[in-house]
Amino acid sequence: MVMDDIVRAVLAREEVARYIGSVHGKIQLDVKQRIQAYLDELCTTQRYPLYRALQHPLYPILRKIDRLQEHVEIARAATRNGRVIYASNHKSHTDYLVEPLVLDDNGVRPPVIAAGINLFGGPLGLIHRYVTGAIPIRRNTKDPAYLITLKAYIAEVLQRHDLLLYLEGGRSYSGALKPLKTGLLHAALLAQRSDLVIVPIAIAYDLVLEDHVLAKQGVKRRQRRFTYEIAEMVRDAVGYQSRAFVTFGQPIPTAHCDPGSRLDIMRLSHQIRDAIGRLYKVLPTAILAAAIRPSITSSALKTRIDDLLDTLRLVKANLDVTSGQQVIEQATAPLVARGVIVVEGDRYRVRDRIVLRYYARTIQHLLTSSSNTIRLH
Repeated sequence: MVMDDIVRAVLAREEVARYIGSVHGKIQLDVKQRIQAYLDELCTTQRYPLYRALQHPLYPILRKIDRLQEHVEIARAATRNGRVIYASNHKSHTDYLVEPLVLDDNGVRPPVIAAGINLFGGPLGLIHRYVTGAIPIRRNTKDPAYLITLKAYIAEVLQRHDLLLYLEGGRSYSGALKPLKTGLLHAALLAQRSDLVIVPIAIAYDLVLEDHVLAKQGVKRRQRRFTYEIAEMVRDAVGYQSRAFVTFGQPIPTAHCDPGSRLDIMRLSHQIRDAIGRLYKVLPTAILAAAIRPSITSSALKTRIDDLLDTLRLVKANLDVTSGQQVIEQATAPLVARGVIVVEGDRYRVRDRIVLRYYARTIQHLLTSSSNTIRLH
């Protein structure tokens, strides 16, 4: 009944009716059929208590990640006061498992998730569609009928649910924080709710499960089957263990943003990205990766790390450690186990330069405005 209600509301929206009315005859019939097909595809149902009760297909991977949160009370207060969009960076396929679970662990109502349509094949697709409440997004389509339907659907979903968005448009293959896309942001503003706020979220891992696969590609060249990517994740999970830090930022109001103003939307996008960048937890693996040279003694590495930490303090980075010694003690073993570096006596050597650069770039956004910009080996 809820899905039927949303479908009726979408079809009744002014922009959808205007688009259908702009064509006639057989073309109009074709447009109506395409819009209905897209709505059938987008419709999702959230049964979150059932989701928590399930033995999730990725549980063998998820149990290897220790979930840690910072300032989750911000999300709790925001949901009490109105409707919330969570805007997060995107590091891994585990993001959309970790972040909703952090909210649920702390008694915060679960959001609906906007996810790439490639995640909706097989049994996982059924869980996403009928349990977690994920919305399948066609990221690269140019069909105006789809774009209008998608934006109207997102606007109507926000009348009933909170929403989790990954505005980078996909995982970062380079490791760096990417520019944010504005399509879903514009769709959310079309909800025109005066109580709508955006809560920025930054997620950071000691080790990203797909680090080798993402780093070797560098950029996304083609969309691969999700079942194939799951097989890769299961393979890479052998010996894998990591912390995931989920940090919540202060709500950004949207009442002042005009959804018809491209300038307002771009300003909001930049504000969100800046907030995510400041919240991002700077972990020892990223710091060591940014400071190391192809071959360096431990004492020289410690000095370089201390200098880098001084620079990060100047930009008020969200640091997990305070000294070069801490970084070396906490980052060496994970990066050695991951095959990224080797330690021979007192000397550190780079083993996998491509993956090392991936981790160094995760904090690049904090250093690009500094005169001490990191050199990526």
